Amino acid sequence: MNQISEHIAQRSHPGPELWRERGELVELLGHSLFVIDESPNQSAEKSSAEAKTLPTILLLHGFPTSSWDWQPIWNTLAQDYRLIAVDMLGFGFSDKPNKHQYSIHGQADLIEALVQTKQLKQFHVLTHDYGDTVGQELLSRQLEGSGAGEWLSCCFLNGGLFPETHRALLTQKLLLSPIGSLLNRLTGYATFCRNFSSVFGTKSKPSEEELENFWWLININNGKHIFHNLMTYIRDRLEHRERWVSAMQQSTIPLCLINGSVDPVSGKHMVARYKELNCRLDYLAQLPEIGHYPQVEAPKEVATHYQNFLQPLL
Repeated sequence: MNQISEHIAQRSHPGPELWRERGELVELLGHSLFVIDESPNQSAEKSSAEAKTLPTILLLHGFPTSSWDWQPIWNTLAQDYRLIAVDMLGFGFSDKPNKHQYSIHGQADLIEALVQTKQLKQFHVLTHDYGDTVGQELLSRQLEGSGAGEWLSCCFLNGGLFPETHRALLTQKLLLSPIGSLLNRLTGYATFCRNFSSVFGTKSKPSEEELENFWWLININNGKHIFHNLMTYIRDRLEHRERWVSAMQQSTIPLCLINGSVDPVSGKHMVARYKELNCRLDYLAQLPEIGHYPQVEAPKEVATHYQNFLQPLL
């Protein structure tokens, strides 16, 4: 099997409607958020009590998608870990309030409320894109001693960890501008497909079915109308840069980077900046032909690298 065919074969997984059936809506700080919480193989092999003693991974997705992004690597990780993923406020199957001041700090508050609701004591964290930024704020709270639960490690997939290296798409910049709400109303499926596909690797573009599923998830609960509101995370990155970069430099827990190198937004240039700033880095995997969504584009490689990172920590 050639490399292109292998990537395509890796990405055969159930659609988002089946994903929704496996999760639940959890009330957190006055909002209803979709959460999927599964333990290894949830079969007769392990009792519920046994499963809860296994290591836990909390997964935080990116913009503009949802927890469904983790589906391609889910079954591999679910063999050995309890996995908890959430659609953050404004995403996927969660509430998408229009008149709401979205912020990274607000999302972090909701994640900590989830940690408390699930009574998580110790856990690993895996993040991507927007989730990277939420993860940076949460990591800062861990270092301050005010965070919920105890982090055992954190792994970042492609994301704007440093505003100076984040190369936002033109569409993202326009959505953040005064004409953002107008542009949002005019943006349709064809424009989404073109922009979304542009951040994938040449050999690992999303299929038409995947694009339709991503678009459906974005639009469910009338979600597309808040795109320009969610985009304020770019301003948050600028405002809180020193706090969030310092957290990675001073981290007391192991940190990992798994990065698609050809990502035009946060590819190999972001990794170079990470090293330049002497941020803690316990494990690095660079995927030379993969773009912004490594867990979707190359799930087998991502799962293998992530397991290699975690194995010495268990």
